[in-house]
Amino acid sequence: MQYQIIVFDLDGTLTNSQKKITPKTKRAIEQIQQQGIQVVLASGRPTCGILPIAEELNLTKYGGFVLSFNGANVINMQTQEVIYQKTLPIQIIPSLCEFAQQHKINLLSYEGNTIITHASKDPYVIIESQVNHMQVKQISNLCDYIRFPVHKCMIVGDGDRLEQLEPIAVSQLGGQLNIYRSEPYFLEFMPQQIDKAYSLGKLLTHLGLDKQQMIACGDGFNDISMIAYAGLGVAMQNAQPSVKASADYITSSNDQDGIVKVIETFLIHN
Repeated sequence: MQYQIIVFDLDGTLTNSQKKITPKTKRAIEQIQQQGIQVVLASGRPTCGILPIAEELNLTKYGGFVLSFNGANVINMQTQEVIYQKTLPIQIIPSLCEFAQQHKINLLSYEGNTIITHASKDPYVIIESQVNHMQVKQISNLCDYIRFPVHKCMIVGDGDRLEQLEPIAVSQLGGQLNIYRSEPYFLEFMPQQIDKAYSLGKLLTHLGLDKQQMIACGDGFNDISMIAYAGLGVAMQNAQPSVKASADYITSSNDQDGIVKVIETFLIHN
């Protein structure tokens, strides 16, 4: 079966260590879009943190898709149609705040184009701000402040600490939320069922395509579901070991144009 759609995680996959897309990778993605291959950018980033890259890659021109918040929001870039979205149940927010307070760790969420948190100086909050080019709004009490739908909340902290906290969070809240790390230092609290594979399934149904027609490329913990789900699951050489274990194919690293290797191997038709 010929591949019709390719999905790229951003950080550590499509972008190099400088958070840039190389000219060689841009040219390869332009070429496959000209051939009619549909491109999806799938990231834990909020929507506004992905849109500049979508524009850089001409997804609006070719009708590509953005899957943000790990799949809680899926948008057609050409029409701006929201294909699928899901938000956290508002009643879960106090439990998340309580969990963060209990374990003395910082929590953040999003309001429009702004990160909201009680800990604006946290180094990991600053990383999230810089990656997404988003301002941080200091909130004295996040629990009282959030009275509107949010796609996700995130706990940030040292990777070893979050590795310990993840199973505790899952045991306490896993029946109501989908909980996993996107980076060692980011623990995501998502609406139930939501991960990249689930939302890509919604997109494929919308497009009338089968998962066997899809390639999915990633490097992080939150990419495992889509890599295992896709007809061809690709892990970067720089990926976490558990991500590589779930992949059908391992390409070069994000600093060695690993995405170009995938495109040239599986998609370029001369």
